[in-house]
Order: sequence, then structure tokens, then C-alpha cells
Amino acid sequence: MLRFVRICSVHPGMTVLDVGGNPAIWHLLEESQRPRITYLNMPRAAEPEDDRNRLVFADGRKLPFPDRSFDLVFSNSVIEHVGDAQSQAEFAAEVARVGRSYWVQTPNLRFPVEQHLMTPFVHWLPRTWQRVLVPRVTIWGLLTKCNTEERRFYFDHFLNDIRLLDVAGVRRLFPDATIDHERFLGVTKSLIAARLG
Repeated sequence: MLRFVRICSVHPGMTVLDVGGNPAIWHLLEESQRPRITYLNMPRAAEPEDDRNRLVFADGRKLPFPDRSFDLVFSNSVIEHVGDAQSQAEFAAEVARVGRSYWVQTPNLRFPVEQHLMTPFVHWLPRTWQRVLVPRVTIWGLLTKCNTEERRFYFDHFLNDIRLLDVAGVRRLFPDATIDHERFLGVTKSLIAARLG
């Protein structure tokens, strides 16, 4: 977040649309650093501590705002959740349309650990193997305490909806952006598409 704030010159007077986020990540910043944030999410993602005065329920592929209505659109690890390539293209186009600037972060397909399941190499296996292994053998499954229905939803979401991107995929979706690499132990863990207005 500190890197994001520095690169995007985030300041309290700035208007930010956080697509798919919630207040938790912004609490990493001092209150005096926080911009004026509007949160956009799906109803099922609502958290009890959400500020309902700044929360909009909508689909990130069809943002209910005029062109360039925010100084910055911010999205952290969301684009990989929206579905197929067409859905990702719609999401990217809306982010670029609504923000004068944007910052979109997503896990890197080429990173050896699948970050949603915290499991090495599983995302590189054929889908048929994933369908067998994911419900049975993941680090996320071992560490997370949740009921059977929540567990099934999470695994189904991973298997059916999550579509990780590599550098070429991010570049195709955001042709006017600079692609930045967030590294862990020298390996690109996440990719950031940033257009600074």
C-alpha cells in the first residue's frame, strides 16, 4: 500500500473507486493519508464494518458511473475472479473508462504458488487433475476453519471462475498501462497495471 500511495501520489483530497475491495486494506494507511473512497462490491461480499454511505453494490464489468468520474480506480486481486476472458476484458475496459488513473493488481500465473489456495504448482496442472486434487489437498484447506458449504463454494469458485493472468494477458487487457512486477524472493508474485493520469 505504501508503494501504491507513493507511485500514485495518493492524498486525502483524491477520489478513489475501490472495485471489489473493502475498508480493511485502507486501514494499512494512516487516516491522514486516506483519500475519499467509494467501495464497489457484490452484495455477498459485504462486511459488517463497511461504511454503507460509501458502498455501492454493482458488477465491476458494468460500473454505474460516468466516464472519468474518479481520480483513481483501485483494484486489488479482483480481475482474476470475474470469470472468462471476455468478462476480464469488460472489467478492464470499465476500470479504464471510469478512472482518470488506475492501479490494478493481480496474482501472477507464473508464480509457483497459487495464492488463493496457498499451494505450489496446483494452478499449472490440467483442470481434470485440479478437480480431483483441490477439494482434497491444498494448504488453504488444511489451514482454514470453515463449514462444508463455505469450503465447497471456495473450491468451486477456484475451479470454475478464477482465471489467472501472466504479463502478456495483463498487457492485452490494459494496453495503455505500465506493467509493474511485485516480487517475492526475486520471483514475480503479482502484476500491477497502472495508468497515471
